Amino acid sequence: MALPVSDETATAQVRELPLPGVALGEVIAALESRYDPALAEDWDAVGLVCGDPEEPVRSVMFAVDPTTEVVDEAIAAGVDLLVTHHPLLLTPVHGVPASDPKGRLVHRMVRAGVAHFVAHTNADRAADHGVNDALAAALGLVDTRPLESVPAPDTDTLVVFVPVGVTDELVDALSDAGAGVIGDYTRCVWQTTGTGTFIPGEDAHPTIGREGHVERVPEVRLEMVVPRDRRAAVLRALRDLHPYEDPGYTFFENSVTPSRAGLGRVGELPLPVTLREFAERAATALPTTPGGVRVAGDPERLVRTVAVCGGSGSSLLGEATSAGADVFLTSDLKHHTVSEAMEAPGPALCDVAHFASEHPWLSCAADLLRRDLGARVEVTVSARRTDPWTWQAGGAGADPTRLHPAD
Repeated sequence: MALPVSDETATAQVRELPLPGVALGEVIAALESRYDPALAEDWDAVGLVCGDPEEPVRSVMFAVDPTTEVVDEAIAAGVDLLVTHHPLLLTPVHGVPASDPKGRLVHRMVRAGVAHFVAHTNADRAADHGVNDALAAALGLVDTRPLESVPAPDTDTLVVFVPVGVTDELVDALSDAGAGVIGDYTRCVWQTTGTGTFIPGEDAHPTIGREGHVERVPEVRLEMVVPRDRRAAVLRALRDLHPYEDPGYTFFENSVTPSRAGLGRVGELPLPVTLREFAERAATALPTTPGGVRVAGDPERLVRTVAVCGGSGSSLLGEATSAGADVFLTSDLKHHTVSEAMEAPGPALCDVAHFASEHPWLSCAADLLRRDLGARVEVTVSARRTDPWTWQAGGAGADPTRLHPAD
């Protein structure tokens, strides 16, 4: 028998259930796994600015700058966490009174239940998903590498011999302790099988064998890369699980190798273009700002190799030149720097707004966090353009009476 359906029931709409969310501490761990605080400059201020790591987070917003407009947007949208590239409190402070402009923003976020997290120079240097990789990808570069590399963390190779039959269990334990990580791969191990021989002494308590007798045991030789700062933890896991009274093992120090982390990027365009065409591509790919793209160099110069640095990158001009770049795109270039560069062999220069050069990272970081947290939180990008310049008058080739707004 069918139950009658009232008009009210028929017209009711199904309400979308909120996402389950995760603890703020778990979100921070996900962010720091991609943007390691150890990559940040000593003078930088990265990490959690305000917020309770135990509180649930259901929505996150990414922005370049923690301005009043951005905080207004975050509060109006009801987000639980605001992640910005630029720090709110970069210089040391002794307090955050509400009478201070930055202190006022801290108070507003705390009252509204909005946590604030910063990923700055650690996001600049981060490999594959950082500010500079996002900028290079937005401009269509391929085969990119850092202009200024950060050495990979010091590692050792652990070699240990274990009897056949307990190999997988031991590898799992060593992996859980931090061994066997190579790039984006985990539980990496090399295994070879052979025969181990030994004679237990009179004071030994062997798991296998008898005192005074030669024993021959099928064994597996395991080799795993171990971050040097995880050596003690890996050794504890080895001793806890290895069946032998005195396991045979050794550590070999690995040579220092470059990593994909570092400042700036240099890469290739799939097809060469003129400098004029590259500048137009940059103007299209990056957010529109009053300053646009300023260019120094022959418009018809052929561009194949491109160097970029999100934010203020004039200090990397020498690295861009050494890398054979045809053009170097960055922000905040000064008059004398550009003038002197044009007098010497080297790349053409493209100067874009600081905000514009770092904006491509927002969608990249947002998509990555969404995937890392299994879509358990809503992740958005701020719609506010926080370039501090608001309009331009005049300019070469422009009507000097016309203003050029940011939008």
